[in-house]
Amino acid sequence: MSSEAVEHAAGALLLCRADPDVVEPVARLMRERMLLAPAGHEWSVLVPEGKPWLHGDEPVDRVLTGWATALAVGSTWPVLALWWDSDRSGCTLAAGFRRTVEYVWLANGTPVGEDEALRTFAARLGLDPVLDVQALEQLGRPDPEADARARLVALLAVLARAGVALPAGVSPGEPADRLRAVARVAPGVREVEWSGWRDAVRAELDVVEQGPLGPWLRGRRARALAGAQMAAGLPLAAWAVWRRSGGWAAAGALLLVQGSLGLAYDRVRAADGGYGRG
Repeated sequence: MSSEAVEHAAGALLLCRADPDVVEPVARLMRERMLLAPAGHEWSVLVPEGKPWLHGDEPVDRVLTGWATALAVGSTWPVLALWWDSDRSGCTLAAGFRRTVEYVWLANGTPVGEDEALRTFAARLGLDPVLDVQALEQLGRPDPEADARARLVALLAVLARAGVALPAGVSPGEPADRLRAVARVAPGVREVEWSGWRDAVRAELDVVEQGPLGPWLRGRRARALAGAQMAAGLPLAAWAVWRRSGGWAAAGALLLVQGSLGLAYDRVRAADGGYGRG
């Protein structure tokens, strides 16, 4: 398939269960140009501006899995990646250091996955364990009238009960260029791009310190979390370089960055006498 055909067929969205103000500083650390917009109460959507799946052998689903993992590691909010190409569509859920969960449909809507994955989606996203799980399980059953795009739209209908409301015109299955054009004029949209280490670090630390992870920036817990992030990030980054995987390279790099920031911030606060040994 030509690069033009891939570009037209493939696309992606990243749904984050957090407000844009919380998502933006973490997204900046990924060093990928994206559009960020509100997507309902305590939800945000990221629309990638770049198309890394056009510049190598890495398919869109692998890129998005790496990006979702990069956004979710060290955060208190999960990330759901929606992706599609000419052959398949699917969703990938990342939440902290937990194993990512994926579900896939072929182009004609045939489900390729296990019901357990759909139940895991419901549990990690805080959906209703009865009504929402039943609705999700329908997505794992044959339906000759539902193609891959219809499956993603049906998934969003379930998520709407949890507060998801994508901006008008932002819909899975649309060509990536159309998605970006529509998202660019969505209410509250902002451009997310790399602004340099100083601004990115300051913004992320301001958000995290004021949020529920604030205590983890100080004392023994800060050092333990930072050490775990660096221990996980180094081999992941090395593996991603070996596999030439841009998505997973972003995840490994972000783990290393967050771990380094955690250790540095802990030392600065200790030197300033901001806290005791904790």
